[in-house]
Amino acid sequence: MFTPSREEARRFFIEAWRKHRQGLPLQPLEALAADLIARHPEYHATLETQASLQREWPPELGESNPFLHLGLHLAVAEQLSIDQPPGLRPLYQELMRQLQDQHRVEHAIMDCLAEHLWQTQHYGQPFDGPAYLQCIKARCTRVC
Repeated sequence: MFTPSREEARRFFIEAWRKHRQGLPLQPLEALAADLIARHPEYHATLETQASLQREWPPELGESNPFLHLGLHLAVAEQLSIDQPPGLRPLYQELMRQLQDQHRVEHAIMDCLAEHLWQTQHYGQPFDGPAYLQCIKARCTRVC
């Protein structure tokens, strides 16, 4: 499993965006990242400066960390591509049929993913796929 450092992960997004803007060839994962970045114009300026490599986005300031946000988008895309946990892809497809809004559905999934990742780290427990899927269903019943 590839586990980049914080700086490596940030450089990946910055470099993918730079290559996209310059019309340079992109690797498949870079192309996916560039597409995600393109859908988030609020992050463009941040990703066009090296200063963002060291910047912090503390939650108490109310700003979203663009690298965390984009990383969660990328994780959800990967989960959907391999239907992991099993049942995620059909659930996503059903939510898309109902809501017709890819970004909204992805954000609901990302919220649950972030919550479940925090729980696994905080409590030292394995990732609970069925609970994750239930979270997505419940969130989309309430919020989506």
